[in-house]
Amino acid sequence: MSPDTIHAIIRILQEAVKQWDSPIVSQVARQRNPYTILISTLLSLRTKDETTKQAAERLFSRVTMPDEMIALGEEKIAELIYPVGFYRNKARTIVDVSRTLLENYKGIVPDDIDELLKLKGVGRKTANLVVTLGYGKPGICVDTHVHRICNRWGYVHTKTPEETEFALRKKLPGQYWLIFNDLLVTFGQNLCTPVSPKCSQCPLTRYCKQIGVTRTR
Repeated sequence: MSPDTIHAIIRILQEAVKQWDSPIVSQVARQRNPYTILISTLLSLRTKDETTKQAAERLFSRVTMPDEMIALGEEKIAELIYPVGFYRNKARTIVDVSRTLLENYKGIVPDDIDELLKLKGVGRKTANLVVTLGYGKPGICVDTHVHRICNRWGYVHTKTPEETEFALRKKLPGQYWLIFNDLLVTFGQNLCTPVSPKCSQCPLTRYCKQIGVTRTR
């Protein structure tokens, strides 16, 4: 793929995704509260977007800050976020993270990836999302959709999401870093799906090498 091709791909994606809803974490991010972005990202792990959305709405109708979350308590948090995946473990993690923020960061979510990675349950995907969506700072969030699609295109050749992140940091133009995850997650959820992607409807067919694709619709 030539360096100029990615510009065409982004333009096409920006138009294509208008027909679908944004990922739930991006919807929460419109409130510009790094804490709720962090918590909603933790909720979203291994959970469908619609389930995450409903859980986040219930939880954030009650609390939006670390001290409020601790006061709410683990059992009530678990009740509010059910049925997200591993809801009891996530409730425990949310309390732990909230307590760490209060004790070590004066209740303020760090805007630095390395600091965020010190928080329980926070990996590079979550850290990058908080930095980009919460603070508008440079970062590239790579989840399974971004990893899969970039390799499917042949834009990168990597084995893990972390490898994909660092490969993209070297070649993806900086102006796309903040929007790349949103575009590819939305595209991946609705069209470029993990199994049997809808290639017959895809506006990017001429740019895609379809690496690893064995069946399409």
